[in-house]
Amino acid sequence: MTTPRRLIAGLLLTPLLAGCFASGADSSPADPTGSGDGGRLRVALAFTPTRNFSPYSQDAFHLSKLGVSEGLTRLDANGTAVPALAESWTSDPGGRSWLFTLREAKFQDGTELTAQAVASALTHAAEAEPAPTALAGVELTAAAVGDDQVRIGTGTADPALPLRLSNPSLAVFAPKAYGKKGAVNPVGTATGPFALTRITGDTAATLDRFDDYWGGRAQAPGVDATFVADGTARANALRTGQADIAEALPVAQLASLDKGVVRETTTARNTSLYLNTRSGVFADAGLRAAAREAIDTSVIAKDVYEGHAEAAQGLYGPALNWAASKRLQPTGRAGATDPSARSITLATYTGRPELAETAQVLQQQLEKAGFRVKLEVRDYARLESDLLAGKFDAAVASRNMMLDTGDPVTVLGSDFTCDGTYNLSLLCDKGIDRAVADAQAVADPAKRQEAALKAEAAVLGTDAVVPLVHQKTATGIGTSVQGTLSDPYERQFLGTGTRR
Repeated sequence: MTTPRRLIAGLLLTPLLAGCFASGADSSPADPTGSGDGGRLRVALAFTPTRNFSPYSQDAFHLSKLGVSEGLTRLDANGTAVPALAESWTSDPGGRSWLFTLREAKFQDGTELTAQAVASALTHAAEAEPAPTALAGVELTAAAVGDDQVRIGTGTADPALPLRLSNPSLAVFAPKAYGKKGAVNPVGTATGPFALTRITGDTAATLDRFDDYWGGRAQAPGVDATFVADGTARANALRTGQADIAEALPVAQLASLDKGVVRETTTARNTSLYLNTRSGVFADAGLRAAAREAIDTSVIAKDVYEGHAEAAQGLYGPALNWAASKRLQPTGRAGATDPSARSITLATYTGRPELAETAQVLQQQLEKAGFRVKLEVRDYARLESDLLAGKFDAAVASRNMMLDTGDPVTVLGSDFTCDGTYNLSLLCDKGIDRAVADAQAVADPAKRQEAALKAEAAVLGTDAVVPLVHQKTATGIGTSVQGTLSDPYERQFLGTGTRR
């Protein structure tokens, strides 16, 4: 349960929040005229933008959650690719070329969605540096076929392409969005039900309804989004009515909120410990094994997550019901060696408060095993580049294993291969690369899952990552709000029916 000290500390922050969630436009209650329009939605998001809303970064998920951007496909609740900007698609017999037929739609700047615009947008994504995680290991090409069809090639066969194209980093923007040196300006240039109209640094964004949205007119006239790294502050904003929706509520705050305003969603998200295999203490496989053996994940699930998470069984958790019966045990693990008071720096970020608490528990467990541990905790926007550059010995991070494409193989390519674009462990192992490549070549969904689990066992055998817990996400939704989207893949948040 939440301790009184935690609760009191959280409530003391309430006066400091005044004005932080002020609406950029009309914030009146639901429209009494019967027009179907309500007030503007006030949303508190957990992570500050790191790259000025570039779709080729993790900021792409902000644009997706807020209903700004879309790609050719999206994922349904079962993880199947279904139509979005594309109405249908077919592949050639070899699986290296796909033809997508577009629906009639408009960009938020009033221009028409055309095959040439889509092909150009996907070409920009393919040429981005660094490449979006969804394109790890893929040589994507795109060309217009007439006015309403796009042919997409992948070099080698890619059975997961329709899933891959659902990634928010492969969203389509109007031609005027693309500037010099790979810059993309998403303000008023996407296709979703809400148009981004103003960005206030990394603290806030204003969105207005896009009345010509192909999927129907949104019921809310707009959205005022605020980026609040402090989880207690997000919970207090919901509690005091300053926010209508609050993302990623801390476990420590749930007991103090009305049950009616908390929605928990089972996801494919894990909290894991990533060990730097390239340099420093954990370049030694024996010391990575010593770290793994020192960790009691049940303590983290019980004490940090207060029962709102399960001790991890691997990279693929209970939200993916196919994983448990097919999982393989890791092989080839090194024997643990004596840490001998080796000093390590363990980093994590503030957007998810449980991560800092998890890091403190790990510090105690690792120090008991003989390591000397220094903690580094920052806002994610200030930490990401250093994490990817390997400036720490270890990192506690939260990752949805199906976030990038909904395909269990793709995330292994981005996170654990030599050319991976989100490789927090800096792992480069030819055996892992072969296992992932073999899995990427499998077209049959059930066999692809089996291949993913074989690659998972190979990754875990290196001790480059130690899965800690499988998570649920808790979203705070005000009692006046209706129509929010519950998405196990954590890509969708607001839709045309979201209103208050």
